[in-house]
Amino acid sequence: MRVFPSPRRLLPALLALLSLLPLGLSAQDPMTAVDLWSLARVGNPVLSPDGATVLYTVTTYDLDALRSRTEIWSVGVAGGEPRPFITSDQGSNSAPAWSPDGKRIGFVSTRGGSGPQVWVIPVDGGEARALTAVEGGATGPVWSRDGRRILFASSVQPEGDATAERLKEIAARKSEAKVFDDLQYRHWDEWEDGLRSHVFVLDVASGEIVDVTPGPHDTPPLALGGFQDYAISPDGEEVAFVRNTDVPAMVGTGNDVWLVSAAGGEPRLLTTSDANDAAPRYSPDGRWIAYLAMSRPGFEADRAQLVLYDRSTHQTRSLTADLDASVDFFTWSADSRSLWFQAQDQLFHAVYRVEVAGGAPRKVTQGSYDGGLAASADGGTLVVARQANDRPVDLFALGADGSVRRRLTDQNREMLARLALQPAEPFWAEGAGGTPVQGFVVKPPHFDASLEYPVVFLIHGGPQGAWTDSWSYRWNPNMFAAPGYVVVAVNPRGSTGYGQRFTDEISGDWGGKVYTDLMNALDHALATYPFMDGTRVAAAGASYGGYMINWVNGHTDRFRALINHDGLFDIRSMYGATEELWFPEWEFGGQPWSNPEGFDRWNPANHAARMTTPTLVVHGGLDYRVPLEQGLATFTTLRRRGVPARLLYFPDEGHWVLKPQNAFVWWEEMLGWLERYLGSNPVSE
Repeated sequence: MRVFPSPRRLLPALLALLSLLPLGLSAQDPMTAVDLWSLARVGNPVLSPDGATVLYTVTTYDLDALRSRTEIWSVGVAGGEPRPFITSDQGSNSAPAWSPDGKRIGFVSTRGGSGPQVWVIPVDGGEARALTAVEGGATGPVWSRDGRRILFASSVQPEGDATAERLKEIAARKSEAKVFDDLQYRHWDEWEDGLRSHVFVLDVASGEIVDVTPGPHDTPPLALGGFQDYAISPDGEEVAFVRNTDVPAMVGTGNDVWLVSAAGGEPRLLTTSDANDAAPRYSPDGRWIAYLAMSRPGFEADRAQLVLYDRSTHQTRSLTADLDASVDFFTWSADSRSLWFQAQDQLFHAVYRVEVAGGAPRKVTQGSYDGGLAASADGGTLVVARQANDRPVDLFALGADGSVRRRLTDQNREMLARLALQPAEPFWAEGAGGTPVQGFVVKPPHFDASLEYPVVFLIHGGPQGAWTDSWSYRWNPNMFAAPGYVVVAVNPRGSTGYGQRFTDEISGDWGGKVYTDLMNALDHALATYPFMDGTRVAAAGASYGGYMINWVNGHTDRFRALINHDGLFDIRSMYGATEELWFPEWEFGGQPWSNPEGFDRWNPANHAARMTTPTLVVHGGLDYRVPLEQGLATFTTLRRRGVPARLLYFPDEGHWVLKPQNAFVWWEEMLGWLERYLGSNPVSE
């Protein structure tokens, strides 16, 4: 079965089809993987100092050459046609940053052939010029308020690091061997190479560069952290940065905020908690440093509060102590009297405002997913990157009250006009112990309520994550619905956006209340919506969702088919091969030798004798978070038990499928597996 034509063959066929349509009409086709990867990907807004112009990135994929390209676009806040602003035939351009006077733009570009470097270009015309030419590349430019300095991050080999020296010496001998004496030796999809990320201060006029975070620690840190983990004071004299000096860092979440002179020198520790502190930001008047702070060491999904540090009194206080939500982005108002921030709110992502003087945060937007935020100097205009389950990201200008003033971009207008995309339709069900659990339904293209459709039940990863009313270029519900399926997605215990207690209740209980939540919500949906065919149901999930697929397989035979992507099979063996040990130690209450009961109780491998449901097992060879052997063990167990199974292995992918050529195979195999066991057509009632 070929469900995704090659990109080269797709365009002529599409043009021929459109030519047959009457004028004024457009095709409404189910989305394919080629469509999904052909959509332009809009980045977050970066607002000019005068509030008149927004810069943003647009990433597109050349599906014939199998490579991506990112350009920087601009659009006027008052309206006007968006246009490419910083482009290059020689590389991608990203991370735009306005100079404080609005006359120059710093950005990162791969033009020039020396990897990513910081460049600058005049706004009123002229050629871009490189500001850096560092061996480890340069990313994340941040201007000082006076425009004299720029912070950036780069990878370097720290002096005196024995591991780094040994790895370099082995590499010089043309060997790929690696030798380690301690943790951490790999992370996500890369082995340790001895390099460390450091923050540098660049003098724009002279070109002088100073490493202000020397030493053996990554700055920003590899794990956790915030949306950007370094900043420079308004007077340009001090740098705040985040790093984790726990040795090894893989056993703790103790990121801290540090302060150091912009000229370099001995850093001073600002925060002392063993939990995660991140994303420092100076107030425009220089009085405060705001940052994100968690409370519980070792827990990556703890509630992140917005905290203020007074630079004169050295006192700290939380601005969101009474808000049962985790802050994930914030920005200062120009007058330093308030902050705008964002936090998940059930299926949505809301904008809030809170006053420095005190008082409860005020929700500014609701019922929408706003994944990016910029505020004008006068506070009268917000620009957000808004998306939904049936709409990729576009930029919108809002008033200070959250009302929409105008849509600024419609980047994929023509392609979206011909795709039959469906919105997420929320519902509530009764979970374990009577606790309300939210989910949503996505109907198939050209839905007919008089028919019964097969059902695909999606289980999210994390486990502290959530299905939200947002667009995805990977696990996209409309892609699962495209062949003619109804999609049901549920946020059980452990999901974020429903208060910290709800999030906490999965830890130490991976197959308990969360399993009941999922099955109850699915039962509710099947009983509520007559167009769902309860005899043709499959389930799919990745990461923790893949774990739950294995758990489901050992506890029920209600599903016709399962899809397990990078899922845990044996929790005990996973502990010894994963790369962030604080995660299983928190979730299962220690180590396998210190708390064997915690690792055994929710271990899918213990229930292998009951696994009977046909399963597609997907795994990446570069997945060091849930290593490949977990997927191989799942597949081997099922086949030795005589259960129909298929192994889809990507040797060049990590925890996610990120390459278009692999994504086409991924979708073809997943939808082919579903068609094999569910069929692809609805039936009359």
